[in-house]
Amino acid sequence: MDDITLEAIIDLLKDVEENVDYENCTALVDERFLDSFDILAIINAIDDEFDIAVPAKEVVPANFNSAQGIYEMVLRLAEEE
Repeated sequence: MDDITLEAIIDLLKDVEENVDYENCTALVDERFLDSFDILAIINAIDDEFDIAVPAKEVVPANFNSAQGIYEMVLRLAEEE
């Protein structure tokens, strides 16, 4: 498992969709920068990179609207495991 950092999350996001300003965007889902297929790819990447499963109840726009939101969700899930 890699270290969970905001930079690692941003790198993971850039692998899914590279043409987005993840450092500043706070409406990735709301403004449709990420679609459902992208969300699934991100969930799989989180599992692959950090060995953390994202349960269905966590798949809500608030958790995926920003790199910071994804980072905080991953940290929370890591603490719960």
